Amino acid sequence: MKKHFNKIIVAICVLLVFASCKKNVAEITYSGDATPPVLSATVASADSIPLSAADSTNTAITFSWTNPNYAFSNGISSLNVNYSLQIDTVGANFTSPNKVQIGISSDLSKTFTISALNFILFGSMQLQTGVQHNIEVRVESFLNEGSTPLYSNKLNYIVTPYAIPPQVNPPSTGTLFITGSATPDSWMVGGDATSVTTPVNQELTVVPGSNGLIWTITMPMIGGQQFLLVPAAGDWSNKYATADGTGGTTSGGTFGYNASNNFTGPASSGTYTVTFNFQTGTYTIAQ
Repeated sequence: MKKHFNKIIVAICVLLVFASCKKNVAEITYSGDATPPVLSATVASADSIPLSAADSTNTAITFSWTNPNYAFSNGISSLNVNYSLQIDTVGANFTSPNKVQIGISSDLSKTFTISALNFILFGSMQLQTGVQHNIEVRVESFLNEGSTPLYSNKLNYIVTPYAIPPQVNPPSTGTLFITGSATPDSWMVGGDATSVTTPVNQELTVVPGSNGLIWTITMPMIGGQQFLLVPAAGDWSNKYATADGTGGTTSGGTFGYNASNNFTGPASSGTYTVTFNFQTGTYTIAQ
């Protein structure tokens, strides 16, 4: 009986200790105090960033920014702050579909070589080469995906991206068609040119100002299916496909001439814009 009584006393003491600990733990909350990061760079805002293929390995620009010092009820946070460097054309206010957002983790600077920045401009942002453009850059900071972001000041620059040899040669036929079970006309019938033009015309068009290197089409697509590109209607002699064994993702990937695998189409049916960039050898599928 005494042994059982001692066990009960020990259990009560343990509960009292835990209850006491719980009362003494102060809840840590975000105070709301933080200073938006201040962005600076090795090239002054409003200046030109020189871009030249001959100097492609040289540094184009380095961006640096300050820590926003997120404050909590127990003081300045020691957590790593996440950053993203955002680049867009002036006037778009970082809302254009081709804006670039580069995750930086907790670093406070980012350096671009001339070739890397040039690739972002003509590859990701699809800016016409050989033409002057005005871009703006800012930094976004946040503690986690659910937190409210802070934005830095904007820096504006003048850039003229240069052309490099395309990763994939565009069709010499001057035409390009999409075909497959993901399309309304299904798979093209060899020798029958109308099988990709009737009842739906599945011919891609060249994006103006892309020097024949970016082709696109907006059309209804069937979810969970596949497709390919062919340079000539009714002709299976050559195709554009992907070397990715998974067929790429439902939102895009890489492609090549006479590669071995079909492209993976969107997961669900709907109207999509499919864009192939021969300059970069990449494609996108967007609703």
